[in-house]
Amino acid sequence: MNDRAAMLSPESLRKIDREVAKYPADQKQSAVMSALIVAQDEKGWLSTETMDFVAHYLGMAPVAVYEVASFYNMYNLAPTGTHKLTVCTCLPCGLQGSLEAADYLKKKLGIGFGETTADGWFTLKEGECMGACAMAPVVLVNNKRMCDHMTREKLDALVKHRDLPSGA
Repeated sequence: MNDRAAMLSPESLRKIDREVAKYPADQKQSAVMSALIVAQDEKGWLSTETMDFVAHYLGMAPVAVYEVASFYNMYNLAPTGTHKLTVCTCLPCGLQGSLEAADYLKKKLGIGFGETTADGWFTLKEGECMGACAMAPVVLVNNKRMCDHMTREKLDALVKHRDLPSGA
């Protein structure tokens, strides 16, 4: 493992330790999802080296960490743009306009799902149920902020403001 490249900052390690402390001492692997979020917040995405570091830190097999990271779409397994926009396209949201919203964003940004704009500003992702069906269409920005009832006007405003903080 390349410890230098995958090493997390002392602040991130403290955050992970706070999550680990929520579980019995022999169950620290239970903090894997939180640890991956902390690592991703610091690194921007989860490289194999970073996931290996998290696995070692939590005392678990790397493959177990890979399984978690590859199962949930909140984890970035490749570099993304400054702003990751995830559109929920499951059936209930699709019936309430999310597919049209997704098509509108694709055309406006000039990219498809899983792609990043040439300027590196936006990555567009397709998401599954975000638990906000009554507020569809919904767009999750950087896994942190849910935008709901997304009309074309709201989508225009969202992508127009390129001064969004990276954690928005």
